[in-house]
Amino acid sequence: MLKYIFRRIILLIPILLGVTVIVFGIMFMTPGDPAILMLGENAPQAELEALRERLGLDQPAYVQYGLWLGRAVQLDFGRSIRSGRPVTREISARLPATLELALLATLLAIAVGVPLGVLSATRPNTAVDHAATVAAFGGLAMPVFWQGLILILLFALVLGWLPPSGRLGGWQYYVLPTITLGTSAIAAITRMTRATMLETLSQDYVRTARSKGLPERSIVYRHALRNALIPVVTVIGLQFGQLLSGAVITETIFSWPGIGRLAVDSIRAKDFPTVQGAVMVFAVMYAVVNLFTDVLYAYLDPRLKTRYS
Repeated sequence: MLKYIFRRIILLIPILLGVTVIVFGIMFMTPGDPAILMLGENAPQAELEALRERLGLDQPAYVQYGLWLGRAVQLDFGRSIRSGRPVTREISARLPATLELALLATLLAIAVGVPLGVLSATRPNTAVDHAATVAAFGGLAMPVFWQGLILILLFALVLGWLPPSGRLGGWQYYVLPTITLGTSAIAAITRMTRATMLETLSQDYVRTARSKGLPERSIVYRHALRNALIPVVTVIGLQFGQLLSGAVITETIFSWPGIGRLAVDSIRAKDFPTVQGAVMVFAVMYAVVNLFTDVLYAYLDPRLKTRYS
């Protein structure tokens, strides 16, 4: 097991390095001079040159990348061009909101997706199964921005039941963003739960349990579901990682003060250090969640534990 975990951690290193190259390359090729953005267009040329030299902007691209990577490893992403505050402080102030929203959306997806998938699998080719299938495909195909706007229009503007944006002020502010962000995860978990439950319910040990007269509820929930949830755990972990990195649109629509909205605002303001820091945080969180999911899957599946023991 430790050997398996070590291998997965080693594989993260080239992935994260590749992300840093892509992020830095995009920011490097983006039009705009950070020195001018920080000091203003009317700043004296001598001050601009001094700032470029202090920030290393007068160096070749590979030297700038090395300097930036060295600081990033120490969690130093520089200072925000907009606010002048350290980027790390800007991100840490927004991180709880993003984690909170992603966690609530994941819990909603589990609470709805798993029971709906089990219900669909235990009643195949019925009206319940067809309705769950249509709802799942609809959730996967529905654009997040469109769904968010429709929910705001219906529940905030027409009915007036829920606030259209914001975070602080009560549980009502969490409802629409959580539903919007969690819909695609609900659909994915429902489909995976249904598929694995159908496969598990066709196994010999399930037929043996039925022949012995065990209650159907006990067969489904005590025996079949426990084995069917092993691949579902992987999907849940991957969905949580995607919700963390995919919260950008949801946070923008609902004015949610998370890292996603910070990244969008920074892109508009050409705040390069903040954009780089936010993207790197998203990449690291996604990689860590995937690592945790792989380790948990290996723990639950005896075949993987035997293979890497």
